[in-house]
Amino acid sequence: MYDYRQIIHRIRMGQTDREIARTKIIGRAKCSQIRAIALDKGWLTIDSPLPDDTALADVFAKPSVCNPTHESKCKNYEEQIRTWIGNGVCLTTIRRALTDRYGFTGSYSSVRRLAQKLGYHEKPVTCVLEFEPGQAAQVDFGKGPDIQDVFTGAVTKTWIFVMTLCFSRHAYAEIVYNQKTATWLACHRRAFEFFGGVPLKLIIDNAKCAITRACYHDPEVQRSYGEMAEGYGFVISPCPPRDPQKKGRVESGVKYVKNSFVPCALSALLPMPMANCNHGLWRRRATAYMAPPGRNH
Repeated sequence: MYDYRQIIHRIRMGQTDREIARTKIIGRAKCSQIRAIALDKGWLTIDSPLPDDTALADVFAKPSVCNPTHESKCKNYEEQIRTWIGNGVCLTTIRRALTDRYGFTGSYSSVRRLAQKLGYHEKPVTCVLEFEPGQAAQVDFGKGPDIQDVFTGAVTKTWIFVMTLCFSRHAYAEIVYNQKTATWLACHRRAFEFFGGVPLKLIIDNAKCAITRACYHDPEVQRSYGEMAEGYGFVISPCPPRDPQKKGRVESGVKYVKNSFVPCALSALLPMPMANCNHGLWRRRATAYMAPPGRNH
């Protein structure tokens, strides 16, 4: 009630709704409603005292609405709901069926809460991302196989760089030793040479070699990568943090390389040059088996 009294005091002092809204106490629309109520109650007269908490509560306090039994209204239909969930019936259909068949008066939220207790999990909502030819490509690193160093013979961890064209899903992949900025830029250059061109936009993850500060609204691009984008004429489009679904094509491409090429071609711990050479041959043979374009999320 203190905030309401402060707002009424500011109105009595001659402040407009816009000026009160700038204080972040309340919005302009709500302030206008309070002004009308205070004017009707006679609280805007300078000579009269400000209303106390009791008077304000009688006008502004909302009565709490609760279920006094604290029991779900769906409890009597629990077994029926369990059966429907097991058959894959969605919750909106379950609520409609309860209403039509049993005269159920509860809300959808009541059905959802009981369903969650029974182990129901809603499927995440996705949409198909459509692209024009040459419009965009998606880029990512994936964990690669262990590779034998050609000079020392030591077994080293590797990563797989993958760039996938969003329309055709034609992909370039390369096995590298690290995820440094120089490696990232060199892989881009070789990918562009492989494709024979540069897409208009590159959809990337928030790797440190590309993005120095991940942010939903204003990510900071690594300076060398930004200069490369200016030189080659493409736009850098980082995915929002913790949202890999925005680049599902390259995520699938990384998985495809790891599951199809790595187990077969690298079981003998090949040295790096031979591994990349074998991957180039495998990629040309595997291109015919790539999934059709435009159907990935």
